[in-house]
Amino acid sequence: MLTLDHLVVTATDLVQGTAEIEAQLGVPLPTGGRHEVMGTHNRLLSLGPDDYLEVIAIDPEGRDPGRPRWFSLDSFTGPARLTRWAARSDDLDAALAAAPPGVGTPWDLARDAIRWRMAVNDTGMLPFDGLFPALLEWQTPHPAPRLPDQGVRLTALRLISPRADALRAALDPLITDARLSIIQGSIPRIEADFTTPSGPVTLG
Repeated sequence: MLTLDHLVVTATDLVQGTAEIEAQLGVPLPTGGRHEVMGTHNRLLSLGPDDYLEVIAIDPEGRDPGRPRWFSLDSFTGPARLTRWAARSDDLDAALAAAPPGVGTPWDLARDAIRWRMAVNDTGMLPFDGLFPALLEWQTPHPAPRLPDQGVRLTALRLISPRADALRAALDPLITDARLSIIQGSIPRIEADFTTPSGPVTLG
């Protein structure tokens, strides 16, 4: 029902955050845009034809949405780091019906010529301390094939949670991806392994 769509690196400043991730991965993040509805902006990196990495931050020139921004950006501090992930479905309503409470309600969203529906919750924090994926349904073709291919690929995604068993029970019926694993740990966090032109890299 769900397919891994993209990884989310949150940052307090988009220029600085992009530079930090470019330095770690050894490749440029050449494109991005603004989300007017949330007052955020991003840069994107292809991870192949089916998924991508997003660096996102509050846009200082954007509007105040009058509500919590997605991915808990209003309370984010520290260096840019991997904090969230998103999964897509061909039927967002059905995916939401099978998901745990708190994922959100569908919004119709757009950036330039790209259109999608996404579940947005009221608090900015997704279930399981943000480890449950944001859910979306693309209304236009997936953006990954349009991004320049820098030769970076995701090889593993680890969700580390003090409630690993419950998170696994929530995700197992919805997604099957050999790269995804759920691990017991005292502090909720996400780690991801990549192959890059300069060698293996882990973000977390």
